[in-house]
Amino acid sequence: MLSILAPLIMQVGIGTMATPVSPVPPELENRMRRNTQLPGRAETQPAIASCLSLADRDPDRARDFASEWVSRTDGEQRAAGRHCLGVAQGNAGAWGDAAASFLAARDEGPAGAFAARMGALAGSAFLAEGRAADALAALDRAEAAAAGDAELTGGIAMDRATALVALGRPDEASAALAAAREEVPGNAHAWLLSATLARRQGDLVAAQGFVERAAAIDARDPEIGLEAGVIAALGGRDDAARRSFESVLLAAPEGPLADAATTYLEQLAR
Repeated sequence: MLSILAPLIMQVGIGTMATPVSPVPPELENRMRRNTQLPGRAETQPAIASCLSLADRDPDRARDFASEWVSRTDGEQRAAGRHCLGVAQGNAGAWGDAAASFLAARDEGPAGAFAARMGALAGSAFLAEGRAADALAALDRAEAAAAGDAELTGGIAMDRATALVALGRPDEASAALAAAREEVPGNAHAWLLSATLARRQGDLVAAQGFVERAAAIDARDPEIGLEAGVIAALGGRDDAARRSFESVLLAAPEGPLADAATTYLEQLAR
């Protein structure tokens, strides 16, 4: 069955089994909602939270609001406005503009954790636009600023790995993922990315160990199920692969992951 599945398997990247190397990264999908507070003036905090909420619901309105905010403020408050502007731009698919806004927020706002978060968001936006070299530069600087914050450095390491894979530097990507696993051992995505990269490098033993750790953390994640199925298929364990792909359809019956699982199941049945 390996010869049938291999052409499909080789098309997938480190980010997810159903999308290329640089998908819309988790940084922009998940972490921004946790990065809503700007250290500094108390009046800024409810404003940024309100703006980020609007950016989720109506990116165009949030972009207008944040642009006006940026035009009438300076310093840390302007940095907060640029933060929201970048989120709104990213949610509207304007990744290059979002990256520029995040970098400006990083440079105008307070050093330390805020600068690291903005740099990480810029790196993620660059990844979403396929600009891996620019992403890596932003992420390297963010990593240096994030020292001491395990969750942030772990997330940055995962995005750095994605950028390094896109740049054809898989060994460095493996090292970045090892750092991510050390910083955030309870993060299933770190183990999933490690499994995907190990599988791409032909190390199915390591890939199996990584995907088992990912599944132990989040057994219902369909991305983990899909990766587990591919690893099993490559190892000649067709029954295990079939069960994994079927679990994806139960957890996510529609969407690109379901489409990939269905395709793999059809290949296994031939």
